[in-house]
Amino acid sequence: MASFQFVIKDAKGVRSEGVIKAPTMDEAIDKLTREGGTIISVKSTGESAFKGRLSLFDRLMLAIYKFRTGISLRTLVFFTRQLSTMFSAGLTIEKSLSNLEKSEKSKKFRAVLQKLASDIKKGFSLSEAMEQHPGVFNPLYVSLVKAGEVSGTLHTVLDELSEYLEKIEDTRRKVWSAMAYPIFIISALIVAVIVLFYYIIPMFAQVYENFNYELPGPTLVAIAISDFVRTNIFFAILILLATAMALFLFYLTDKGRLIIDTIAIKFPVLGNLLKNSILSKFARTFSILMASGVPIMETLELVENVVQNAVVQNAVYKARIMVKEGYSVAGAFKKTGVFPPTLLQLISTGEETGDMDKLLGKAAEFFEKLVDSVIDRLTSLIEPVLIILMAVVVGSVIIVIYLPIFKLGLAISSGVK
Repeated sequence: MASFQFVIKDAKGVRSEGVIKAPTMDEAIDKLTREGGTIISVKSTGESAFKGRLSLFDRLMLAIYKFRTGISLRTLVFFTRQLSTMFSAGLTIEKSLSNLEKSEKSKKFRAVLQKLASDIKKGFSLSEAMEQHPGVFNPLYVSLVKAGEVSGTLHTVLDELSEYLEKIEDTRRKVWSAMAYPIFIISALIVAVIVLFYYIIPMFAQVYENFNYELPGPTLVAIAISDFVRTNIFFAILILLATAMALFLFYLTDKGRLIIDTIAIKFPVLGNLLKNSILSKFARTFSILMASGVPIMETLELVENVVQNAVVQNAVYKARIMVKEGYSVAGAFKKTGVFPPTLLQLISTGEETGDMDKLLGKAAEFFEKLVDSVIDRLTSLIEPVLIILMAVVVGSVIIVIYLPIFKLGLAISSGVK
């Protein structure tokens, strides 16, 4: 006899979950219906969003697959909003997908929509059809659609999912807009330094060869670096590409990802921005899963795979194990030492009142405001800091180039006197 996880609400709206044994899912649903209450979701305990640890090769292949088949978050947001609107207006899922396919400009995503419509015609549910495209629809997306199908509230779930994705996309856009300017300036600085060492310094080096004059140490070092860059430019490019590839492969490992993500969230100013963005996504994801009736253990599994930061991901994994052993959700998260007191207090209050989804939504809004606050401070501080950095680096190189001329001028002035 199989076991099924269920989430139900009684006549007063109190949410409860547990496990029921039955030969089939239909019989489990019938049994729960006879006992009274509104069924939110029923799921086989054999199903899990957490697929276990993948090998490095599997992770590399998965990354390549997602790169080839994935679509932008903005495209997914637009698709979800349109699908929600059409389905709420009374169109069937098949007809809605057909309409969206005709207006879709991306060939890659149009092929996905064609396959979804084809699978639904064959008798697949929407969640089962979406499950065949992991590069487009992640486990969170599929699980929420499945929860909506089971509870008969797919139109509501699609609407909530579109709002969730819009808020995630908005937060991501704000973070990237804050980081775009420093990335541009630093890239321009790197290009400027390469031009100086590849073109400008060799010109001065030829001029200095005509003088019977001992060059200063800093200038000799600059000329040596310039000679190395000019004679080994292709080798240097290969080293940079190999280093980038090695870092990427290192990041795909558990230890490498943990090290890099730890450095990222502890980086001055930008680390605070990144951490608040991650916590906002964590709370928002947790909130929508709880509101959709997804069981707590599956919710923790899905959140673990969605946060995309190894530090928080490991903390959620540890908390999930502790909750399974009988800890409260707030108590388990507190023991990890990763989550801030504000978030822990809201989770604890939500557990006591049964409104965890609403309070987690409030937490998400709080961290989104912190993201906005950090971005405002960055906007006012980072521009002058980067301009000073660029002036110092480029100015230092130019001073080193002209140092022999300065010394020669002083020597001539001394001789004239």
